[in-house]
Amino acid sequence: MRPIFSVIRKSATGAWASPTRTVRSAQLRSKLDSICAKCRGQQFRQISQSRQLAESLNIVDHPAKLVRVNKKHGPGLIILALIPIISFGLGAWQIQRLDWKTKLIAKFEDRLVRPPLPLPPRIDPDAISEFDYRRVYATGHFRHDKEMLVGPRMHDGEDGFVVVTPLEREGQSTVLVNRGWISRKLQNQKDRPQGLPQGEVTVEGLLREPWKKNMFTPDNKPEDGKFYFPDINQMAELSGSQPVWIEQTMVPDLVESYDREAKGIPIGRAAEVNLRNNHSQYIFTWFGLSFATSVMMWMLIRKKPNEAMRRVRQNRNW
Repeated sequence: MRPIFSVIRKSATGAWASPTRTVRSAQLRSKLDSICAKCRGQQFRQISQSRQLAESLNIVDHPAKLVRVNKKHGPGLIILALIPIISFGLGAWQIQRLDWKTKLIAKFEDRLVRPPLPLPPRIDPDAISEFDYRRVYATGHFRHDKEMLVGPRMHDGEDGFVVVTPLEREGQSTVLVNRGWISRKLQNQKDRPQGLPQGEVTVEGLLREPWKKNMFTPDNKPEDGKFYFPDINQMAELSGSQPVWIEQTMVPDLVESYDREAKGIPIGRAAEVNLRNNHSQYIFTWFGLSFATSVMMWMLIRKKPNEAMRRVRQNRNW
């Protein structure tokens, strides 16, 4: 058997070949074609496997392209930018409120240290605001038949009411007197006979300006004798009095308070200014919110996108 290369060489030179050699050359070409086909099939399978692996790993033919992302911010950034501005404005407004409240408390405390004034025979309701928290005294008779209970009101963790009784002055106008707090179990007058002084009495207290009703407080029901809020004008019209409100005061004493509660005598308030002044806390809250949101916005603007967000791989076939 001759070598294959010699047969191929002679065929390539154009020499005359015998039939046997021609058959062998055909068989050789057939084997070579099958071998090439197998090679091409293996190569195709390898390419297919490589492509599948690349697709599973999100690797595409074209290289990664560096682009700019996260540079355009939506309406969320605008809202975040408004928060520190608004909160800073509210903090500045609370500074003004603190100054106003401090001066108001100082003015009321100055009125408290002055000696009490006798209540005029008739009072101009429009002038009461100029004498708010002013100590006054008045003499007259309590109209217990027109007593009104405002409540419920809590005192030292116990439920009760505020007793409001008209004070009828001889030859003068009748005024409303807030006598103080009593327990709920003593709301009936027959259960507290010692708490219903008879005859002429002198009441000393604070002249107070009418205040506005809280939006969460229900409306009064005077026809049922239920008062949830001291509506001075309504109570004055119901009792035939002037819309003048006097809060009876007493020296704060724990033993005296216990004795009054046991006897059904209303516990009066102390002669002091009880206005809330929380504006310092509000200032800290609003300025703190403004600072925190400013830092958040600065961090959001200055933050660089991470490498995974910055690399966007593109393919022409997408």
